[in-house]
Amino acid sequence: MRILFAGTPGVAVPSLRALVDAGFDVAAVLTRVDAPVGRRKVLTPSPVAAAAEELGLPVLKANRFTPDLVAHLGTLTLDAAAIVAYGGIVPPAGLAVPRHGWINLHFSVLPAWRGAAPVQHAVLAGDDVTGATTFLLEEGLDTGPVFGVMTETLDPGATSGEVLDRLSHSGAILLVQTLSGLEAGRVTATPQTGEATLAPKLTIDDARIDWSLPAVAVRRRINAVTPEPGAWSTLDGQRVKLGPVTPIGGREDGMTDGGMDGGQPAVPPGRIDVVGRQVLVGTGTDALVLGDLQPAGKKMMRALDWARGAATRGELVFE
Repeated sequence: MRILFAGTPGVAVPSLRALVDAGFDVAAVLTRVDAPVGRRKVLTPSPVAAAAEELGLPVLKANRFTPDLVAHLGTLTLDAAAIVAYGGIVPPAGLAVPRHGWINLHFSVLPAWRGAAPVQHAVLAGDDVTGATTFLLEEGLDTGPVFGVMTETLDPGATSGEVLDRLSHSGAILLVQTLSGLEAGRVTATPQTGEATLAPKLTIDDARIDWSLPAVAVRRRINAVTPEPGAWSTLDGQRVKLGPVTPIGGREDGMTDGGMDGGQPAVPPGRIDVVGRQVLVGTGTDALVLGDLQPAGKKMMRALDWARGAATRGELVFE
C-alpha cells in the first residue's frame, strides 16, 4: 500500500517508524514547518521531520493545505494517508486525494475527548480507562467513522506526558493493523456511538493551581498539564513551576474528596510545611507531597532542597 504520513510532534514518530517497519510504501512525509525552539528560538525541524530524514523519506513541510500542496499530493498516487497529530486542518480537496481517504490515529476512545488535548482532558477528568482510535478523517472535528480501538487502564498517578508516550506506541500498532486491514479488505469503518465530549487545548491559565480544591482535583490538574503547558502557582507574587505531587505516604486510598477533622483540612490550602523529609502543601482536603519545583529564574529542583533554603522567609503560602 502506498501512503502519505502526516504528523509533527514526537508522539507521531512511533507510528511513522512502525509503518516503515511493516513494509508500507511511504511516498512522502507531511509535517509542519520548522519552528523556533528554546530560549534562543533556533529554527528546528519537527520530530517527525527529523525521523523522516533519518529514514530517508521525502519530507513536505507546510502549515496549511495550499492548492499547490494538494496538486502535489495528487501526483503521488496514494492509496491512503495516515495522520497522527499533524496540527493542521485537511480541507475537502485534500481529503479526496487518497483512494482510501485519511486514517487518523487519535489518542482517545472516540467519541470521548474529541479535539487537540484528549489525553490531558482524560487525566483531568480522572477517567479510569483511556486508549486510542483509528477513524476516517472527515470535515467534522474527530467525527468520522471508526476502524479500530484499543484501551488501557489509566493510572491515577500518571502524567499526561507519560500516558501519551505509552499510547503513542500501542496506538502505532493499531494504526498498522488498520492500514493492513484496509489493504486486505478486512476492515470497514462504523459510525461513532455514545456521548461526545470535547478536549480543547489547555492554556497556561488552565495550568494555574487552585489549592482550595480537593487534593484529588489538584493532583489531577497538575498531572494533566505535565509536561505542557506546565503546572504553576505563585509565591510572594512570583511564579513557581510545579512538578507532579503525591499523596502522603504514597497511598492512593489516603486521598479524599471531602474535608478532614470536621471539614477543616489539616494543612490550610496553599500553605507549605516541611514534615521530616517531606514538603507538604495544603489543599481543600488532604495535604499533598511536593516533588520538584522551579522557582522564578532557577532550574527545577527537589522541593526539600528548595524548602530548606526558603525556611528563613517565614510562613510560605502558594497564592
